[in-house]
Amino acid sequence: LETPFGDLGFDFHLTVESFGFKYGVPVDVDMLLDMRFLPNPHWIPELQPHTGREKPVRDYVLADESIEEYLRSAVTMIRLAIHGYRREGKRYMTIAVGCTGGKHRSVAVSESLAGRLSGLDSVDVHVRHRDLGRE
Repeated sequence: LETPFGDLGFDFHLTVESFGFKYGVPVDVDMLLDMRFLPNPHWIPELQPHTGREKPVRDYVLADESIEEYLRSAVTMIRLAIHGYRREGKRYMTIAVGCTGGKHRSVAVSESLAGRLSGLDSVDVHVRHRDLGRE
């Protein structure tokens, strides 16, 4: 029996894609999460040149008092959607995570969210940062 795309053991493919709203919302997304409610590292001079992949920015973004509950809720919604998609025969889902420029908040949250989702049974999680390096 041949496995599509050679991904043995994975029956569901989840992409978490960060993006910047100022460059437009990605097409073909299944769920969109807006991080513009979080404090923006862009306005902190020592954080501005860095990205959400780097520890100082990641720590700043994930220190917000509401982010833990937000991420837990997002994981719950995504798990429910995956269950429904599987039931409907769909094997792919894209979660778009946006902030203003796609450099700080959306990147840090996408990485954190993907880490939480990577433990789901038979789910292959891939992270893509659409607008990182674009500014």
